[in-house]
Amino acid sequence: MGPGVTCPWSGRLPRLQVRTWIEPVVASTQVASALYDAGLLLVVKASFGGGGSSNHSTSPSPRGTLEDQQQKAISNFYIVYNLVVGLTPLLSAYGLGWLSDRYHRKISICVSLLGFLLSRLGLLLKVLLDWPVEMLYGAAALNGLCGGFSAFWSGVMALGSLGSSQGRRSVRLILIDLILGLAGFCGSMASGYLFEQMAGHSGQGLILTACSVSCATFALFYSLLVLKVPESVAKPSQELPSVDTVSGTVGTYRSLDPDQLDKQSVVGHLPSPGKAKPPKTVIALLFVGAIIYDLAVVGTVDVVPLFVLREPLRWNQVQVGYGMAAGYTVFITSFLGVLVFSRCFRDTTMIMIGMVSFGSGALLLAFVKETYMFYIARAAMMFALIPITTIRSAMSKLIKGSSYGKVFVILQLSLALTGVVTSTMYNKIYQLTMDTFVGTCFALSSFLSFLAIIPIGIVAYKQVPWSQYGDITEK
Repeated sequence: MGPGVTCPWSGRLPRLQVRTWIEPVVASTQVASALYDAGLLLVVKASFGGGGSSNHSTSPSPRGTLEDQQQKAISNFYIVYNLVVGLTPLLSAYGLGWLSDRYHRKISICVSLLGFLLSRLGLLLKVLLDWPVEMLYGAAALNGLCGGFSAFWSGVMALGSLGSSQGRRSVRLILIDLILGLAGFCGSMASGYLFEQMAGHSGQGLILTACSVSCATFALFYSLLVLKVPESVAKPSQELPSVDTVSGTVGTYRSLDPDQLDKQSVVGHLPSPGKAKPPKTVIALLFVGAIIYDLAVVGTVDVVPLFVLREPLRWNQVQVGYGMAAGYTVFITSFLGVLVFSRCFRDTTMIMIGMVSFGSGALLLAFVKETYMFYIARAAMMFALIPITTIRSAMSKLIKGSSYGKVFVILQLSLALTGVVTSTMYNKIYQLTMDTFVGTCFALSSFLSFLAIIPIGIVAYKQVPWSQYGDITEK
């Protein structure tokens, strides 16, 4: 049917296989999400008073009573909102993952995108009709009952894993995260300006929320009408892996793959399919490391929006958008990090590098006093995305492709459930410490990030006895 299309991460593909790329859905969904997140924060802030520029304060005290009351009101809103967002997917996400494995891979993606669109419509109606801010809890519940982010992202990771071989899977999944980050960066950069396009309490934010709804609508219809499920290319028993005669290792990409042969026996015969069983202790340790690290990340992400609105930073709408955009640059730097590190280090080493990066940045964030210090702390977090993505990649190499949907959704639900607990805990800690040491939450996140290195270090130690992880050739 004509010449192929060159794809930088998949080699030459037939023209029709462009429809298997999940990136357009990820990009449009994340633009909608970035616009929604900024709009939600600014709309909630306006609903609790202080909707004007935060560069000027009517209180002579930088920690005035009105500002503290507003901070607590916003924090309490997010406690309930995050509980709804985190708990409601528990009712449906696993079922969607099971249906995706059994019937069609797009089920979890399409259903979750429907809920995603409904929640964005909820914010648009709140701005249009000036409804009470509590109605956003209902919109979030609709999103969660349709699977929420847990079902959506597990579906995306399943499609990304199916369309890539084991040797390139870490790069493939981090590339999807890169698209997510670039889209989020663009959406966040535009969010502050779009929010200010219409003056007045009722009209402010209308264009922003309308753009978010438009992007969510595009994502839903693209996934329904255009997106096709790729055929699995991860078939380990098809051919003998080639050997690097100089180093004695297999190929060029190091991977956490216990089904690969030892360096000494790689030239012999391939293991029979189904004989090698994935070590449960390794999978359990990967789960523990992911959960502890996610506690640190979620806690920081939840507190940062509140932190930048009050002293010592006191950002306005445009600065809030810039700050959110800075958070998305980690997707770019993490992608570049995986490209480089995957040629030199094992998966476990890359995971620990990312944890150290985030832990160091969170510690710096605890002592931020000026805006430039905030961006320095963000820069220190440049590899913060590597751990969770690489853990997913490692798990995909330890399980069968037919179980991707269930395993990924269990991991995502575990992260979501612990995230709910973390969100509540961190918001309460923030309320109690914002007048004493406002960086307490960030210091706690730094500690948890370094603590998460322990189970990953055990995995790295356990690798040596039962497998010399080599590299898998990509041609």
